Amino acid sequence: MEAVAMKRIDLNCDLGESFGAWRMGDDDALLALISSASIACGFHAGDPDIMQYTVTQAMARGVAIGAHVSLPDLQGFGRREMRVTPAEVHAMTLYQIGALHAFTQAAGTRLAHVKPHGALYNMAARDTALAEAIARAVQQFDPELRLFGLANSALIDSARAIGLPVAAEAFADRRYCANGSLQPRGESGAVIEDVAQATTQAIGIAQDNSVAATDGSRLSLHADTLCLHGDGAHALTFASQLREALQAAGLRIAAPGAV
Repeated sequence: MEAVAMKRIDLNCDLGESFGAWRMGDDDALLALISSASIACGFHAGDPDIMQYTVTQAMARGVAIGAHVSLPDLQGFGRREMRVTPAEVHAMTLYQIGALHAFTQAAGTRLAHVKPHGALYNMAARDTALAEAIARAVQQFDPELRLFGLANSALIDSARAIGLPVAAEAFADRRYCANGSLQPRGESGAVIEDVAQATTQAIGIAQDNSVAATDGSRLSLHADTLCLHGDGAHALTFASQLREALQAAGLRIAAPGAV
């Protein structure tokens, strides 16, 4: 009798977002709980020392490493939209991937994925031209890199159209609009602060491939990876409880493509 394969889900977290003397989050503790790390590349956060340190720590824990590419906006933490052309987005994506690749190569490991950050992520989720620019940059750098993007978005569609591996992403701690987009952060209730509520939402996505929208309807939502935010006040508590709950529900925590 054949064994039934255990359903799996990736837990990814945005890390390496400290800068100079300023520190954000407990990256070392979070690395023990996740399977993929998206590391800031200096445009919205991070600096060379932080990038190098985070790469070595992720490598030591067997966590898959990805480039967290952003708009050039340190002051706004990459969360402010900018008027940029597809050509500019293509170039800045290549630039940031290359920067983190230097550290992974020096450490004797490799990049596994690329994930846009903040405003760039949301812009590419709905703007096909920007999505295609990002996907093309990733493919030109390394066609085996996996592109992380919002489930059911233009970014995922654009990557699939050129044969690039993808990981459809969902959020445990963000509210969803009826059209499948994330509720804007500036709106009340957009971020789920209650750990129990966020955990319940994550389990529903991972097990049932669906999530409740802000209007009360349910969205079909297949996700390969769940995002955790390392900058929240309860990030470590949430990550620990979520991992425990997912495993208790019979899910295997593993990076996309991991054996």
